[in-house]
Amino acid sequence: MTLWIVIGIVAIVIIFAIATYNSLVGVRQRLRNAWSQIDVQLKRRYDLIPNLVNTVKGYASHEKETLENVTKARNMAMQATDVNEKAGAENMLTGALKSLFAVSESYPELKADANFRQLQNELSNTEGQIASARQSYNDTVMRYNTAIQKFPTVLIAGMLGFQKENYFNLDEEPASREAVRVEF
Repeated sequence: MTLWIVIGIVAIVIIFAIATYNSLVGVRQRLRNAWSQIDVQLKRRYDLIPNLVNTVKGYASHEKETLENVTKARNMAMQATDVNEKAGAENMLTGALKSLFAVSESYPELKADANFRQLQNELSNTEGQIASARQSYNDTVMRYNTAIQKFPTVLIAGMLGFQKENYFNLDEEPASREAVRVEF
């Protein structure tokens, strides 16, 4: 009789461990999928930027520093490897793009250029898609982090290699939310 109780308890523990592991793997896969959706949109953004820079360069060639800053920020963002690096690099890129668009305000012929307007609209749409993908990712991070921290899952999540993930936060500092001011 006691042997059957011990076997029953061991079986319950094994079933619980397997179910917990499978559940955590599922949440982790949704997290990776959500990150890949952000990555797709960021790559689209990176592909648009050189065209935008070249269009602006044709009208505002003496704005070399602004154009170089956009290019440097894009390269840094493309080379970032983890979520925190990516967020920091994306903040820099967003600031550089704001400066670029602020410069474009001084060039009416550039603002009237159909190619520039199309690129600006595509970039704006991409920004919206990035924001949506980021929200989805952060929601998934919240579900994942909650899942690995809940009792009794927390007892085995660490042993199984599940660790807390970071949110993808942009514009954390209030200064980065202010409009860029450009004076000539």
